[in-house]
Amino acid sequence: MRNLDLLLGLENRIVYTAQEVLQGDCRLEQAMVKHKIEPNLALLPAGNPRMLEWLKPEDMQKIVELIKPTFDIILIDAPAGIEDGFKNAAAAAEEAIIVTTPEVSAVRDADRVIGLLNTRGVNPIQLVLNRVRPKMMANQEMLGVSDVTDILALPLIGLILEDEQVIVSTNRGEPLTLGAGKSPAAIAYRNIAKRLQGEIIPLPDPSQMNQGIRAKMRKLLQTKIF
Repeated sequence: MRNLDLLLGLENRIVYTAQEVLQGDCRLEQAMVKHKIEPNLALLPAGNPRMLEWLKPEDMQKIVELIKPTFDIILIDAPAGIEDGFKNAAAAAEEAIIVTTPEVSAVRDADRVIGLLNTRGVNPIQLVLNRVRPKMMANQEMLGVSDVTDILALPLIGLILEDEQVIVSTNRGEPLTLGAGKSPAAIAYRNIAKRLQGEIIPLPDPSQMNQGIRAKMRKLLQTKIF
């Protein structure tokens, strides 16, 4: 949806897009925008969202092939839904991460996307649960982790708590994981990245996540001391 430049704080540095690269109007290096803090992170904008009719699955495949010699990891940000944006992203993807919230409607949508990815031979497919609220899970007001994983039958690589700091960092154009704060979501993002690189990091238990001081004191007072 062409908003990654805003999230990364790079909106004022974009000159060329992937469209100009494929048309031969510029070199790939001219269109890639390096992040000002993290030099190993670069953004390649797809183009004007009002003119993305030009982008076809074969175009996305060409773009990825051009990028491969330069970068170790290429992340393709697919829009929600199963329209052309999803088809373009899936055409060039070798594996996928499904990001969904623990809500019935969202999980049903995710299940549909997984089926389409399977038919396209994208594998492995892994799961991230976003905007998790442990209290609602405990009160059975939100699907539990096991409920979602049983339905989708995917390996879980991350749980991200509902975190107001995500909104703050997004509006500032400052990636949460590059900040100095200890935001729960930022910690979860970092752990997901490490797991993707093969590190073994245990997944947190939602019932133990984000416990307030009152809950901790109540648990302490209920503990018998012999």
